[in-house]
Amino acid sequence: MSSVLYDVPGPRGRRRTLIWSAVSTIVFAGLVALVLWQLASTGQFEADKWEPFTRPGIQRGILRALAATLRAAVLAIILSLVWGALLCVGRLSERWWLRYPAGLVIEFFRAVPLVLLILFVFFGFTNSFENLGDRLEDTLPPSLANLLAVDQLGTLAPLVVALMLYNGAVLAEIFRAGIHAVPRGQSEAAYALGLRKSQVLRLILIPQATRIMLPAIVSQSVVVLKDTALGFVIAYLELVRQGQLIYNQFRNIIPTAIVVATIYVAVNMTVSLLATWLEARQSRRYGRQAVAAAEAAIPEATAF
Repeated sequence: MSSVLYDVPGPRGRRRTLIWSAVSTIVFAGLVALVLWQLASTGQFEADKWEPFTRPGIQRGILRALAATLRAAVLAIILSLVWGALLCVGRLSERWWLRYPAGLVIEFFRAVPLVLLILFVFFGFTNSFENLGDRLEDTLPPSLANLLAVDQLGTLAPLVVALMLYNGAVLAEIFRAGIHAVPRGQSEAAYALGLRKSQVLRLILIPQATRIMLPAIVSQSVVVLKDTALGFVIAYLELVRQGQLIYNQFRNIIPTAIVVATIYVAVNMTVSLLATWLEARQSRRYGRQAVAAAEAAIPEATAF
């Protein structure tokens, strides 16, 4: 069986694919073994280099750094979604005085290197953020102030703002592509019913586009999580910065890098599993079976 764009491989093709897969696996395993042997030969797996991670103080420091990383990532993702949605609405507007500035903002922040953006916000506004943090610390309840880490606002806010500006611009293009991916007949039918453009966008296009955009949104959220490591350049105490403090003290850079990388991989895999669950839930809610059940219920409803 074949299609226009793809031919199902025959016995020789499947055998060739199997052979190349086996060769690739062997080569990859060999490279991993070579790296492990090199690390072992330089003493990177000796117990004294891993002993600091058994100390309660180091463990608490890593947990605090992980909490700081997640705090920055969650705030940046939420603000990026809001900022991206606003830019997308402006980019899709029929009014040129909204469409052109929104497009210019999107292209500008997508083009600026994120490190430079972080440094610009940090050197330009860190004093203002610190003063705001002092005022919030005096007015907010202590538990909420600790949750938001207002005492670190001088470094947290520049990182979050820079991540919001950059990733919001990227998400705006993702949103626009998702809305354009919805079949045009959906919006035409809505206009024929007398709905306004804002109603069509809110009631028809966005709910359908969300399912299309979900994988890309999750991928960009993972990028935001990894980009929080750039807070290292402004001394924000996230995982990479905490790792630097550890290996500067104990001279165990490779074990520290392995521990930090393992934490990042575990968090990213958790996000990916959550996205898979959400996608499966959306498929059950809006899949063929759900549509068939809704269509079957229409005659029963009209019979009354």
